[in-house]
Amino acid sequence: MKQFRLPLIAALIITAAVMLTAQSKEKYEQPILITSAGQSADVTMAAMLCKKVGLNAKAVTRATAADVKDVKTLIIVPGFSSKGLGAAGISREQEMERVKEVIAAAQKQKIRILLLHIGGKPRRGQQSDDFNKLCGEASLHMIVVKQGNEDNFFTEISTSKKIGLDVVEKIAEAAKPLEASFVKN
Repeated sequence: MKQFRLPLIAALIITAAVMLTAQSKEKYEQPILITSAGQSADVTMAAMLCKKVGLNAKAVTRATAADVKDVKTLIIVPGFSSKGLGAAGISREQEMERVKEVIAAAQKQKIRILLLHIGGKPRRGQQSDDFNKLCGEASLHMIVVKQGNEDNFFTEISTSKKIGLDVVEKIAEAAKPLEASFVKN
């Protein structure tokens, strides 16, 4: 009986991995709007990653619902930054409301949402996780730096909402799944 358990467990793991990979085959279209959810500087790095892989993307740190009208994909970069909020002159609550409005507008217009969490552990915790959860659950796919998923926070969202997930070791490695997520123009 024990001889059959190991192959069965291995088969289940492989099946789960294939299903997750199938989810990540979802293709996004350009042009792209990149915005922050929490006003961290990570949105600038996200724009650089998009540029590096040749995507037609525009970063608007404080995008509004009106900004999503001419795009086909919304990349949300979640992560709370008190410094960023202070520089923007807004409260955490105002930022949360803005993000909810942008997500609602994108969903209403059937614009696909991709979460790009590249801030690692510093963009997790009490202040950031409300943004992370909101954006993760609204997305169709997530690309996350491993250090930000050590507690499987994004894995749990992926599993419960049947959302594709790519976990990468370093920020620079996010370029490959990011590029693979988009239809080439």
